[in-house]
Order: sequence, then structure tokens, then C-alpha cells
Amino acid sequence: MAKRVRRTAAAKPSIALALGGGGARGLAHIAALEAFDEMRLVPVVIAGTSIGAIIGAAYAAGVPAARLRTHALSSLRNRTKVFGAIFEARVGRFGDLFARGNPMLLDGERLLDRFWPEDVPDMFEDLAIPFVTIATDYYGRGAVTFDSGSLVSAVAASMALPGLVRPVGIGGRLLIDGGAANPLPCDILTGKADIVVAVDVTAPPSADQARAPDAFSTLFAAAQIMQAEIAKARMKARPPDILVRPAVDGFGALDFFKAARILEAAEPAKSKLKEELAAILK
Repeated sequence: MAKRVRRTAAAKPSIALALGGGGARGLAHIAALEAFDEMRLVPVVIAGTSIGAIIGAAYAAGVPAARLRTHALSSLRNRTKVFGAIFEARVGRFGDLFARGNPMLLDGERLLDRFWPEDVPDMFEDLAIPFVTIATDYYGRGAVTFDSGSLVSAVAASMALPGLVRPVGIGGRLLIDGGAANPLPCDILTGKADIVVAVDVTAPPSADQARAPDAFSTLFAAAQIMQAEIAKARMKARPPDILVRPAVDGFGALDFFKAARILEAAEPAKSKLKEELAAILK
């Protein structure tokens, strides 16, 4: 059994929150955060990987979940603006298609600058809630945690999906997507709170008998399968007290334009989370 933080009998149990990776499916994290706000509960620490890091950092900055919902829906409503922002965040030139294989590799820090709410600070130290994010050391072959220094650089590293977002260099290490090593970082919260809540949005690829997947879809699907297996193994060793699994399996990792449907699909999980929190807090 996981060791818990000691507390007095009169104090409310403390809660730590882990938000996992899963691309667009991670928009469902916003619904889970709304459950916290509606119950007037504040996590003592938040850990996030990839999309979980993007949303978790914004929430840790003090942005209410309802405003995160509005911001996400508004930001993703206009496809022309979204593609324009992505185009501005690209690195490299068309000639790199032949020299390096990818003319549209994206800069994660530029993407965050264009899609994060304005109130998210540049540094971990300026957050309202302690926050930890996970990246993967490309050469060191393992997970790296960040809880201080440049917030935008650390989160950009956590979301640096190979082949789509370029790696980030921090402290002499080359860092890629945290999902490669720890897609649902609930295990790193052991001992940091009485209750650990984890929101899992990893999912296998959706079955589509009508057509065979293309190379890009296959690459993403392979990553999803690996992340789901890694998350399963880590949770078996150190399970969270409450595991939330929104019904987002039918959505792809890049289905960001389906934000409203993803949030709608997460509503039953939000209600269940509120019930479980109420029961355990008694």
C-alpha cells in the first residue's frame, strides 16, 4: 500500500492530481478540473504529461476550469486561425523535407505562446499550485521531472511528440514527449498527498474497417498503444486512489477540432469523479 502524508484528524484529506497524455483526448482533463472547482477542492500538487502538462500548468496558474473550457472551445473554433498559428510555429524550410525529412516540425514554445491563456506565467515559481511535468531524456532513455525554472520550456519538452514537435534542450539534455516514459504520472505523486487522483486519456486506436490506416495514423497509433501499456504497468505498481477514465476512446490524438464533443463525452466521468471524491472525503 502506498505511503500517505500524515495529517491531523481535523484537516481535510489533501489531494494530488495527475493528468496524462493522449493528444486531443486530453481536452477531457478540463471536465475533471471542473469537478474540483465545483466541489471547491484545490489539489496540493498537480503532475502532467504532454497535453496533461499543457492543461495542468494553465490550471496551476490559477485559470479556472470553466475559463479553460471557454478558452479551448474559442481557440479551436476557427480552423483558419488555428492553421495560421501552427504555420507560424513551424521550424525549418521546405528544403528540409529532403535534408531532414520534415519541413513542418513545430516549435513547442511558440505553440504554447499562441494557444495558452495569457495568465500562464513563464516560470514554475509563479504558479498558484505546485506543478510537476514529465519529459523524456532522448539519450538518457528515461523520464525527467521538472518543477522549477522555465515553465514554457519544460512543458514544450513534455509535449515534444517525435516527428511533429521538435525536441527541447534543457540542462544539456535533449528532451522529447513525456509520454514515451511516463504517460500518466500518478506514481510520482506517491507520498505527496492523502489521495491521488489520476485522469487517464490513453486509448488504443479506433477500429475503422472501411480503410487501412495511413503511415502517419499508424505512427500515432503505435505510440498510443505503447503509452497505454506503460501507463497500465506503472499503475499496477503504484495505483492511484481514484482513477478517472473519460469515454474518449473514439477520438484520435489529433482530433482537436472535435473539442466540444470530447468535453461532452467526458461529462459522465466528471459526475463519477465528483461522487467518488465526495465518498472518499467523508
